[in-house]
Formats: sequence, C-alpha cells, structure tokens
Amino acid sequence: MPAPEEQEEREQTGADEAPVTSRDEAGEPAGDEDASNEAEIDEATDRPETADEAGDSEDDPLALAQRERDEYLDLAKRTQADFENYRKRAAKDMTAAGARARIGVIREILPVVDNLERALDVAPDGEGDPFVDGVRLVYRELEGALARAGVEAIEPKGDTFDPNVHEALSMHPQEGAESGTVLDVVEKGYRTADTVIRPARVVVAA
Repeated sequence: MPAPEEQEEREQTGADEAPVTSRDEAGEPAGDEDASNEAEIDEATDRPETADEAGDSEDDPLALAQRERDEYLDLAKRTQADFENYRKRAAKDMTAAGARARIGVIREILPVVDNLERALDVAPDGEGDPFVDGVRLVYRELEGALARAGVEAIEPKGDTFDPNVHEALSMHPQEGAESGTVLDVVEKGYRTADTVIRPARVVVAA
C-alpha cells in the first residue's frame, strides 16, 4: 500500500494511471517479436532447399537413376561410334593390303611378260612352229590376265616426258624432236587406274 505522502502526491499531480512498462501495453512492435517478423523468420527457416542447395538432389533416387541412365547412354553412343570408325578403318586397311598384295604379284609376273616379248621379237614370222605358237599363246594369256586385273601397259613413245610415269635412262639430241619428248621405249611400264606399278623406261630428247 502506498505511503500517505505518495498517495497525496498522486492525487495532486493526477498520476493515478500506471506507467507504461511494456511494449505490448504501449502498442509498439517488439522487433522480432512482431507477428509479421516472426512469420518471415519461420518461413525462411522452414522453407525447402532448392535444387542447387540440395546438391542437385543427390539423395533423390529418381534423379540419380536418370543421371546414370544419361551417362550410360552417352557411353553406349561413344562406344558405337568408336566401333564404327574401327570397322571402317579395318575395311580400308584390308582393301589397301589386298591392293598391295595384288600389285606385288603383278610385279613378279612382269619380268616373265618382258622375256616372252623378247622371245617373240626374235622369233620367225608366221605360224607353223609349235614352239613359237606355244610362246605366243602363253604371252596372250598373260596379257589377258593383266587386263582383267585392271592393268594396262604404258607405251609413251612420242609423248612428253612425265616423271610420274616415266623413268629416263638417257637423253639424246635429235633433229626435229622437241626437248623432253620420249624418243624410244626401252621397257614398257604398267599401271592400274590409280597406281603406277612400274614406270616406263625411256630415252628422252635433249
């Protein structure tokens, strides 16, 4: 109970009302005690993590399975592409190896053809000699086999010298012949559509 003096002083000053002692009673917001502030704090605390914050949902089995599926699909595509490239390279290598082997066999046959030609050059004209007829028959069969293999002879007499398909054995000046013209073919050359098997050995005008 207040003392008489205090009671008298209150009556004189009109201070019977109790002093404001709390922000609630004064109608003032209490900072984070405000209802709107508390709601914002709760929302920020309880909101779910985004995909970035959750580490791309590493704990989600579906996302993990989809990522693994994409990785395996990419691996399968790369493997298929590598195998296709390997198959093409292998086929190309096999074709090139076969062409090299075929050219090697042809190079071995060409000296035989050359010798048959030399034999026929000195053989007597006409038919009736069984030996000469036999040599001529063998020569024609070899020519036919080379033609079926796509091999053609290079006989460049009168042509301009070409170092890609000709091999110059000597050079001689000759009146009326332009320099660089093939004067004579010492040994015929042979080639396929895209490969010179043996260059023609020639004499060239100086």
